[in-house]
Amino acid sequence: MHARILIIDDEDGIRFSLRGILEDEGFEVLEAPSGEDGLALLARETPDLVFLDIWMPGMDGLAVLDQLHAQRPDLPVIMISGHGTIETAVNAIRKGAHDFIEKPLSLEKVLIAAQRALEYGDLRRENEALRDSLPTAHADEMNGRSPVMETLRGQIARVAPTDAWVLITGENGTGKELAARAIHAGSRRAGRPLVAVNCAAIPEELIESELFGHEKGAFTGADAAKAGKFEMAHKGTLFLDEIGDMSLKTQAKILRILQEQQFERVGGHRTMRVDVRVIAATNKNLEDEIAAGTFREDLYYRLRVFPLLLPPLREREGDVPLLIDLFAQRLARDYGVRPATFAPDAMEALARYPWPGNVRELRNFVERMLILHAGLEVTRAMLPPEFLPRRGAGVNGTAGAGAGTACAAGAASGPSQSSDQWPGQSSGGDHLADMAALLAPGMDLKAARAAFEAHYLAARLAECGGNVTRLAEAVGIERSHLYRKLKGYNIQTAD
Repeated sequence: MHARILIIDDEDGIRFSLRGILEDEGFEVLEAPSGEDGLALLARETPDLVFLDIWMPGMDGLAVLDQLHAQRPDLPVIMISGHGTIETAVNAIRKGAHDFIEKPLSLEKVLIAAQRALEYGDLRRENEALRDSLPTAHADEMNGRSPVMETLRGQIARVAPTDAWVLITGENGTGKELAARAIHAGSRRAGRPLVAVNCAAIPEELIESELFGHEKGAFTGADAAKAGKFEMAHKGTLFLDEIGDMSLKTQAKILRILQEQQFERVGGHRTMRVDVRVIAATNKNLEDEIAAGTFREDLYYRLRVFPLLLPPLREREGDVPLLIDLFAQRLARDYGVRPATFAPDAMEALARYPWPGNVRELRNFVERMLILHAGLEVTRAMLPPEFLPRRGAGVNGTAGAGAGTACAAGAASGPSQSSDQWPGQSSGGDHLADMAALLAPGMDLKAARAAFEAHYLAARLAECGGNVTRLAEAVGIERSHLYRKLKGYNIQTAD
């Protein structure tokens, strides 16, 4: 995307010389012979830099600078004059000019001043983009020693240095934005901005303006031209969060822009070309959305160059205590208090809790405990009741109500069994009696766990009449992930 430079000067020879110098360097040049014409042009166009003469008939350069700075405070302006004094230069800088050069203009002076001003403009836009996309969480949430997290970090390390587009999927609260930031930080684009867009939070009528920008007067309330997220992410990374919540109309426009890497601002006619790496994320199963007709298949395969699945916290064995300690220490520093610690019985209960809200829920829980018990040891008795299992609730009791018993209607009724169980979580008690027969002598923990999981899923699938969708709801596993598990264990389904 080449920079556009506007020259406002009443001398034809100066405009001709400047145009030649700048176009030889690949810049696009606009001209205006007076201050009034320059301001009128700025109402229609969006240059990246202005060369502005001070001494002009009619509206002089300083008056133009006042109006220009009021409308576009982020636009760098270089003042030029053949009758410059120190007082004039200081006055121009105080009014917001970026630089001041004197006539006669030399090629070297012009190019150095232009390059510095454009770099300044880029920095301002990058700072704005960074302010808009500050992370709401810390990288602590990507920590973990579980095998699935080790695998995830290895995948990120491999894809980050490339320019491959990445589609991140996972449940809410698993850290999709953090994964996107880790990919950007490890890329060759790390020195440029990562611009985040929450596709679900932008109203349908505003999303085009948000993504592609708009020109002044493009719609009611567009009092000034504004760069869009694609433009702000030039040479950097664009993170499209909750991509599954975009309308089909917007998906079609996104697909065209992703393929061509060019677009027009809303209300504009100039084609903008960008170099952007795209990372998209969603908590939805896009294959299901495609089948339902709510997501474009061609966009799905355009984004899914490198798929990245983030594991839920319940599958990150052993990571809960580590994350609790990390959050407790970091939040205590943020609050300026002593951290809360957790007694072994409390930590055991928390390690067994299913964490349906994943890492986000765990962080919020630690913050709650810090507010209530800063500097104290939290015991099991001090935990909120929702983090403790209900005792004495059998598989047919109230504790098993909800998603965990979604297939209960298809199961044979049996005697109630005592268990520790959370609301919405099935104990699987009907299937534990013959587990001993599955365990071979000398079997290690990994093999024993796989044997139990295969037995448990086969039994629950039978309860659900072989329906994988019902089973996914019952056991709380995302359907495509469940399909892979069933296939891996060679379990036949009715789907």
